[in-house]
Amino acid sequence: MLKPRSFLLLLLLLLGLQLTPLGAVAAPQDDPTAESAPDPATQLKAAQKQLDSMKQLVSKATTDTQLSKLRLATDDLVASMDKLSADLQPLQEKLQAQLDVLGPAPVAGALPETPAVAQQRNALNSSKKQLDDAVKRAQAIKTSAFDLGQQISDLRRVAFKTQLALNTGSILGVKFWTPVVQPSADDVQRLDQFNAEMKAAWDASWQDEWRYGTLALLALAVIVWSWGRYLSERFLAWVSIRFLPDGRLRRSFMAIITVAVTVFTTSIALNLLYYVFIRVQPLPVMLEDFAEGFNRLGIFCALIAGLGRAALSLNRPSWRLASLDNEVAAGLRYFSPLLAGLALAFGTVELINNVVSASLATTIFGNGLVAGLIGMVLLAAPLRGQRIRRRLEQQGAHLEKRTLVGGLVHIVTLVCSVVILLSLLVGYIAFARFLTYQLIWVVLVLMAFYFMVLFATDLCAALFSPQTVSGKMLKKTLSFKDRHLEQVAIITTALAKCSLLLLMIVALFNGSFGSTTPGSLMEKIVSILTGEGLQRFNIVPGNLLNAVICLAIGIYILRAVRRWLGSELLPKTISDVGIRASLVTLFSNIGYVLVILITLAALGIQWSNLAWIVSALSVGIGFGLQEIVKNFISGLILLTERPVKVGDMIGIGGVEGDVRRINVRATEIQLSDRSTMIVPNSQLISQNVRNATMGNAQGVVTIALTFPTSIDPEQVRNILLSAYNEYETILETPAPYVRFSQLGPDGIILSVTGYVPSPRMVGATKSELLFNILKLLRAQEVSLSSPQEVVFMKQQATRYQANEEEHSS
Repeated sequence: MLKPRSFLLLLLLLLGLQLTPLGAVAAPQDDPTAESAPDPATQLKAAQKQLDSMKQLVSKATTDTQLSKLRLATDDLVASMDKLSADLQPLQEKLQAQLDVLGPAPVAGALPETPAVAQQRNALNSSKKQLDDAVKRAQAIKTSAFDLGQQISDLRRVAFKTQLALNTGSILGVKFWTPVVQPSADDVQRLDQFNAEMKAAWDASWQDEWRYGTLALLALAVIVWSWGRYLSERFLAWVSIRFLPDGRLRRSFMAIITVAVTVFTTSIALNLLYYVFIRVQPLPVMLEDFAEGFNRLGIFCALIAGLGRAALSLNRPSWRLASLDNEVAAGLRYFSPLLAGLALAFGTVELINNVVSASLATTIFGNGLVAGLIGMVLLAAPLRGQRIRRRLEQQGAHLEKRTLVGGLVHIVTLVCSVVILLSLLVGYIAFARFLTYQLIWVVLVLMAFYFMVLFATDLCAALFSPQTVSGKMLKKTLSFKDRHLEQVAIITTALAKCSLLLLMIVALFNGSFGSTTPGSLMEKIVSILTGEGLQRFNIVPGNLLNAVICLAIGIYILRAVRRWLGSELLPKTISDVGIRASLVTLFSNIGYVLVILITLAALGIQWSNLAWIVSALSVGIGFGLQEIVKNFISGLILLTERPVKVGDMIGIGGVEGDVRRINVRATEIQLSDRSTMIVPNSQLISQNVRNATMGNAQGVVTIALTFPTSIDPEQVRNILLSAYNEYETILETPAPYVRFSQLGPDGIILSVTGYVPSPRMVGATKSELLFNILKLLRAQEVSLSSPQEVVFMKQQATRYQANEEEHSS
């Protein structure tokens, strides 16, 4: 309840307001934005239209000149929006002051205010709201224009890196050094912001509650990077000497370990350094991007240093894999750490330029500086190595012969280094930077591939060697022979080399220095394996292992069943050796076809997708594979119809021998001289074949002899029959017999015939019978007839001698 004095004061105030002229109070309301000429809404509408137009032009720009003009336009638009906001700020303050004088609207239950005061407050609030909206729109346009300017700068940097033929001026020109002498205000502002964020994160990590932890983490990072690497290499060297077998495996293992330990300890040290900052508070986006890029760059530089140390192997010269002399290696010892240090230092400069979105001029300066210094190091290294080799040759020292690959690397490095420096001098900085990074990347990939191939080869050779523990264990556990171990070693080595070769190709064509990681390489390989090339066959990479397992198990089961059939089941049947061999061969061929089908099914191949393969195969069968198919079908006929079987003695084309093996395509025939003739199966089906042993045929031994007409035929027949009857291999039934074959001018021809159990006994039996017959004939004083040719020659010789005697007399 109001007191009388308070009520009187409030009444006098209300009367004063009623008597005051309305124009005196509302004077500021007449034109609250009179000072903002032209109208802010008009300016904002024009600015928004200009911003939209610039966005369209940026999307269509193709040259750096166009992007540069658009970048200047965005800066002008940002400045105009700043000016507009600054012009509207006094009006906002004036309207706010007037609203403060009027005060807030009365609450419910209080004395009502006059309509004029309420109308004035509403007008002031409406004007202030319009000014606030105008300021917000100006800030939004300013932010969009600033972001567009950043995007234009990024596009210019990307275009600079990709447009290798862009000439931006020589490094000796004034334009190149302008960012150092007279840096742009935007670059200074962005670098100051980056430095401020870095300083804030550094100061936060050294606060009282975090100081000792920061000191401990930094000390631990230094210890891991230095002593941790040294002790790890010493320990792993002892492990290799203690547990690995003698040979090249120790050297290749130590080279891989040197690289791996260098990279691993550097990665741990960088992560400890990163944890120094993030344990206090989350890093800003700019510092987070810088930390991620710096970590990746540090690992690449550690890889450069590690590969250099592994290649030179200064502490263990006898373990050096590369063919380098000790003095040459000692002369090159500082180049790999120097190259790694330069790449880290100036790569960090380029990384900062990318993070803060520096101007194109600053980016060109950083790229040119990196390319120039690294190019000079890459040029100096092979020149120094060559100078040391030349000096040693003049001194008469025996030098290691340089390999073809080493010579190519030497020449390519020299040429690329010279090209890099010349490109910088003539103004092609983008090309020089690209060539520098590509040269470093190619050298890294090739060196890593070289060490990994040697290690994989030596590891497979040691694991499957009959002299090592692993090889002896495999021989004992799986009943392997030495040749089996050699085969497994060759296969695993080939698989390892193919995998490494695939990884190298993917790395060379899809990687770059400072940006590619092992994870990204694996993702690329997986994308290749899961690409459209395999999707058309519905092949899932996960099914590859299943297919390999099915193939291995199928071949093992097939060989086991084949061995069981050939050595256990079939020998206990009444079938002969030929039938058994034919059945085993037929079973093997059908089994291999089934194993292939099961493997393809496990691989996930849809048979509908193989229709084009079947069509192409049909065409090939009709033309190029006609003979192969004909021999294949003939082999199946031989195995099923069995006109010729294993063990038969056959004659074809004037050649006679024993059938040793009937394959699907050809048949192996062993001749009498132990040589083997390969006959296509189609010839055994289409040509006349003499099977001497078909149907248990007996061998026939026939000997034809020529006697003079003065002999007694009956006496000679008895002698021949006695010789046949007395020989043990001649069968009694059918009995031997002698036939009077011919009576001619040369004499009487008698042939004696007998039978032996097998045609294979004919040759040996005939030879023995000839010995016995000649012995019996001489014992009975029976002589053989002399050939007519011999008699004729003797008569001619007698006549010639008589003529000579007549002429001499």
